[in-house]
Amino acid sequence: MSTKIVRMRRADVPPLTEEQKAQLRALAERPDSEIDFSDIPETTEDFWQNAARGRFYKPTKTSTTVRIDSDVLAWLRSQGKGYQSRINAILRREMLASLKNG
Repeated sequence: MSTKIVRMRRADVPPLTEEQKAQLRALAERPDSEIDFSDIPETTEDFWQNAARGRFYKPTKTSTTVRIDSDVLAWLRSQGKGYQSRINAILRREMLASLKNG
């Protein structure tokens, strides 16, 4: 099964139309008392005490070949088992920093 990934950058998103802006203003001006919560259970402090972000998120893995300098690979392996997970963690940290700053 193949999937097609569609990526959009902020610059690719078309600007809001005047009608969309008017709809957003109208929603923002509505009082909270007009919100229908009948199908949503109320959350209590107990709920938030046990909440954990991303508990069920598990990104898919892709097998690939990467050329890494020998000394870098030796350093990663010298830290014990799990060097591939460390490579992934380092790359993820850089990716998130780039997205945050970008």
